[in-house]
Amino acid sequence: MSKPAAPLKGRAARLARLMPSTGPSTAARTPFVLLVVLLLGGGLITLLLLNSALNEGSFRLSELKRDTTELTDEQQALQRDVDSRSQPDALEKRARELGMVPGGSPAFLNPDGTVRGDPAEATAPPSPSPSPTPSTDATPDPDAPAAGAPAGTSGSPSPSGSVSATGPDPAAAPSAENSPPPTSPGR
Repeated sequence: MSKPAAPLKGRAARLARLMPSTGPSTAARTPFVLLVVLLLGGGLITLLLLNSALNEGSFRLSELKRDTTELTDEQQALQRDVDSRSQPDALEKRARELGMVPGGSPAFLNPDGTVRGDPAEATAPPSPSPSPTPSTDATPDPDAPAAGAPAGTSGSPSPSGSVSATGPDPAAAPSAENSPPPTSPGR
């Protein structure tokens, strides 16, 4: 066997008394190893949870961006509709459909209470009467005059050279003087 160790002297003896005399202890290392393993495991689980939370936020962000894009497109389409309906010609057409008429010359109240201008009730302009349209029947009327002859003539010119009394009534035709001039609203 081996010899027992010689007793230590001096400084070595004093250091030997401070240290335990038994062999290396595994009991002192176990809590430290468990603490390190728990810290590493906890750190990994925390990183996993943080990563999944960031991914969830990223998916939510992309969904919100897509919704924002769709809503922006819808808002722009609605704005185009509003713009097209607020153009002067569209407003005039809609007002006429509702039975509204253009106003006359305006009258204003002065600060002292007097009226400036000539107030008048707005009246609808005379509506143009529909112009007579030729009928496009497939069978011609045997009593009707020939296609090139004026109405009311039977092929012979009238002695006075004027339109006969059976021709179209000039009062029934719309006159250019009474019909309002064509307008282009908004210009």
